[in-house]
Amino acid sequence: MKSFFKTFFASFLGSAVLLLVIVLLLIGSLVSSIASSTDVKVDVKPQTVLYMNLNYEIPERTSSNNLGLIFNGSSFSEVDMAGMNDIMNNIKAAATDPNISGIFMELSTIATSSANIEEIRNQLIEFKKSGKFILSYAEAYSQSAYYLASVSDKIYMLPDGIIDIHGMASQPMFYKHLLEKLDIEMQIIRPENNKFKSAVEPYFLDKMSDANREQNTVLLTSIWNKICDDISKSRNISVETINQMADKLTLMFDTQAALDNNFIDGLKYKDEIIAELHQLTNTADSKKINIVKNIQYAKVRPELYQGEDKIAIVYASGQIIDGEGDESTIGSVTLSEAIRQARNDKKVKAIVMRVNSPGGSAVASEVIRREVELAAKEKPFIVSMGNYAASGGYWISSSSDYIFADPTTLTGSIGVFGTVPNLEGLMTDKIGLSFDVVKTNENSDFGSMVKPMTPYQLKMMQKHVTDTYDDFLTLVSTERNLRKTFVDSIAQGRVWSGVDAIEIGLIDEFGGIEKAIAYAADKANLESYSIKEYPKQEDIFESLFKTETQEYYAKTLMKKNLGETYQYLEAIETISKLEGVQALMPLTIVE
Repeated sequence: MKSFFKTFFASFLGSAVLLLVIVLLLIGSLVSSIASSTDVKVDVKPQTVLYMNLNYEIPERTSSNNLGLIFNGSSFSEVDMAGMNDIMNNIKAAATDPNISGIFMELSTIATSSANIEEIRNQLIEFKKSGKFILSYAEAYSQSAYYLASVSDKIYMLPDGIIDIHGMASQPMFYKHLLEKLDIEMQIIRPENNKFKSAVEPYFLDKMSDANREQNTVLLTSIWNKICDDISKSRNISVETINQMADKLTLMFDTQAALDNNFIDGLKYKDEIIAELHQLTNTADSKKINIVKNIQYAKVRPELYQGEDKIAIVYASGQIIDGEGDESTIGSVTLSEAIRQARNDKKVKAIVMRVNSPGGSAVASEVIRREVELAAKEKPFIVSMGNYAASGGYWISSSSDYIFADPTTLTGSIGVFGTVPNLEGLMTDKIGLSFDVVKTNENSDFGSMVKPMTPYQLKMMQKHVTDTYDDFLTLVSTERNLRKTFVDSIAQGRVWSGVDAIEIGLIDEFGGIEKAIAYAADKANLESYSIKEYPKQEDIFESLFKTETQEYYAKTLMKKNLGETYQYLEAIETISKLEGVQALMPLTIVE
């Protein structure tokens, strides 16, 4: 025994020392990276070009790691990963900055949904009114990248490049046969008429239901039509031509067709693009074009908002969960606290909540909504919907004074469900484990995952889920001034695009966060104001050792290495975290 403990503690001590060495190396790498980053002077001289490379998953706001550092597996390296807030403000500031000559976008893929791209695109359209140029270049354009690039004055591509325009699809993954092989029963509870709440379909179907196929078809068609219309207007290409090219994948294999049909303005190499930028900036005699990246320009751009009075922007991004949240999840405690702080701050005269969420816990959603309701009684409270504000994301938005969304925003999904896995078959028949129970009351073992629920327990769960759905209907009916029967007809878990949502009264107006801020200022009678963002972001040193930070870096590495296949792992992870009654959007769109 003495030998065992000696070996155990020696092993434990060795592991602890190894962990300490790794941590010290990481800190050393981080400090070194920060030191090198701070040594780089941001100099926005005349004839500077704002450089935009958006080939990353764009967050709603730039991380508190505002030096643009990301862990690459062995060290921290500098990358340009500005959030939507800085991207939008940079474009707006560059329009009037005399030192900025134009914008150069080098795009290939953009890992964000159509609504965010649409907002950036609209801001670029405003920028063009300044008379400054926008030039785009890529070796290969993904569909989302081309949608953004289509607003440019000139679009160039490598002579051997491709434009991957193929339309839109939704390709959900189904677990029915896997669960059968593992002998796992998913006990699903949902209101009988929630036929569009298809988030639970993968558990008991091996393909889409007719209702789910219908809502996916309508949704995708609505978004795709908007994208085609925008490209058509910008490039003077008929929608019919765009669809013909998409159907036959022509632009992927025929660069001449892309040129002949006005999708691009030329086939060029990078050195030729640099030469053109020299001409556009009148720096032909210079060896170097002065470039400033988004993350750099955010530090030195002209001040956009000035004033003692403030408009609060509250960011609600990610799945809604109970308790504490982080930059990628909406925690009921964290977001409620942020809204409360904005409400109690006497300098804050209006609040804009930026919602980018597929939903989540119904209980957490109601906790947050209550804080929205209290804040809206004291000062204007405006919601700006991003890529999606569906199910729980719509729940927390419903008590606001006014809702803005983009035509391609995904919203609605008014519906709920509950799941309780029964692992008895897996544990007993497959693995050989058995379980017994001693209990003080008839339902003391309620919630056990190694036995099926009793008929009474299922009945009570069904009542709870049905009551929660009825509460959701009543909430939307009251807050949006709609008949409850009508709300039920457009609810049932159905997801709507912004184009349809405005017709049925779920949103008030088309527009991005800039429009929402302007509306809030008008309602608060503010002529000048500054912006204050909530929740407060942690310093990178504060968050370095937190579990959430470690998970973030692990996910970043997985996304980088797995590419498109990561979405399937992400779907499984989302489902594995479901607890209690959920108000969660049921689909994922592939662009």
